[in-house]
Order: sequence, then C-alpha cells, then structure tokens
Amino acid sequence: MITGVFRVLVLLGSGVTAGVLFAVALSVLPALSVMPADRYVYAHKLIGRYWDPTMPAIVLSSTAVDLALTWLLQPPASWWYAAGAALLLTVSVVSHFANVPINRTVKVLDPDRIPVGWHDPRPLWRRWHRLRTVLALLALAANATAALMI
Repeated sequence: MITGVFRVLVLLGSGVTAGVLFAVALSVLPALSVMPADRYVYAHKLIGRYWDPTMPAIVLSSTAVDLALTWLLQPPASWWYAAGAALLLTVSVVSHFANVPINRTVKVLDPDRIPVGWHDPRPLWRRWHRLRTVLALLALAANATAALMI
C-alpha cells in the first residue's frame, strides 16, 4: 500500500518539477531574454518571488520518495527509482550552485539603477536552466518507467 502511495507522489513531484522547468524554458526564458535590462530585473524579481521554498521542497521531497522506493522495491524498478533520485538530486545541485547564486545577484539590483558595465547573467542562467530541465525530464521518464514495471 505505501509503495503505491509513494509511486503516485514521486510521479506528481517529478512531473511538477519537469513541467515547471519546461514551462519556464519554453515561455518565460524567451520573454526575459528580449527585455531591456531594467525590465528584466523587475520581471525577474516578480517571477521568482514564490519559487523558494516551493520548488526546492518539491524536488528534495521527490528525491527522498525516490530513495525510499529504491529500498522498498526490487530490481529492476528499484534501479529506475535510484536513477530518478540521482537525476532529481542533480537538478537540486544545479539549482542551488548555479541558478540560485545568479538569482541572488539579480534580486539585489535596482531596476532603475542598473550599473554601467553590468554583466548580463541571462545567457549563463539559461544554459544552467536548460541543463536542469533536461535532467528533470529524464527523472520523470525514469520514475514513469519504474512505475510501469510494478
């Protein structure tokens, strides 16, 4: 019974993670990339306001459920859940060590006072975001594959 609940939870969590990151890559990033610096900073602050702590909680709790399923189930399903956990953990690492530091530097800027010679972080942020989006989609695929094996 508990494994059934966990399988649903991990599919929901990894699905939300992949869906949110995919939506940002498909719609938000292109919009932000064409904005002048002042509008970008303003929009970035508005858009990012509620992501923390929501997304880290979803990603890390889904990773924990994946790990639990790895221990509760037998191979080959447990291997797929282990892969899902590793991929989601990597999403978290990329977010924490690449995207979040960039977000922090943008959040402290005043949109009306962009410094002369400001280094635009959008290309770097976009590359890191694409990586974590691919990782999240792979995690969802791994979790879906595991769920089909039971």
